[in-house]
Amino acid sequence: MNHAKLLIVEDESRLAANLRRGLEELGAEVTIAPGAKAAAAAIDRAGFEAIVLDLQLPDGDGLDLLRALRARGVAIPVLILTARGALEERVAGLEAGADDYLAKPFAFAELAARIRALIRRGRMPPAAPIRVADLEFDPIRRRLRGGDGEIPLSPKEQMLVELLMRNAGAPVARDAISDVLCGPGYNEFTNVIEVFINRLREKIDRARSAPLIVTVRGVGYMMRAD
Repeated sequence: MNHAKLLIVEDESRLAANLRRGLEELGAEVTIAPGAKAAAAAIDRAGFEAIVLDLQLPDGDGLDLLRALRARGVAIPVLILTARGALEERVAGLEAGADDYLAKPFAFAELAARIRALIRRGRMPPAAPIRVADLEFDPIRRRLRGGDGEIPLSPKEQMLVELLMRNAGAPVARDAISDVLCGPGYNEFTNVIEVFINRLREKIDRARSAPLIVTVRGVGYMMRAD
């Protein structure tokens, strides 16, 4: 994390201080925002490489802040760090645009590893459009087009369709899908995978005589290359 600029949005002062100390020891430059307004102001002032976001903030809901950032086109990777750990809450956070989700209590080593992964992902160079059948995904603008025009996708649906399209014709393991949707270590939350696969099928395959997204039993899912 050498000189990586991080924003921690956390109103619990002791936890925020501990996170700052631990991350700074790893070489990061850490800014603390105790609420949604302070976070929005900090993001406008500085270029952060990753954000750690609590959801229960004194001046608003962290999900509302996240949705507002994504609506403005702010693409900084966001890890939600919260006590809300139920399946539907994880899905809601991912749908709102989070790149990862970690429930409290947590191990600092795991948090640090997840932040490193987000920073690496954010530093990857942009890629050319991906084409499979009549689909075209633009990884820069994060847009999917099909035979009838643009297909609206949530941020996590965008990540999932990109993963499937990049590996078209080859099975994608459930572990790999879980890493994209929820971050490393959430393979046990299998229902999250089905939720997003089903939503993607509804948008891509509903009008097709033969589906593009197929189940590979015992492995995961695959997008057919033809």
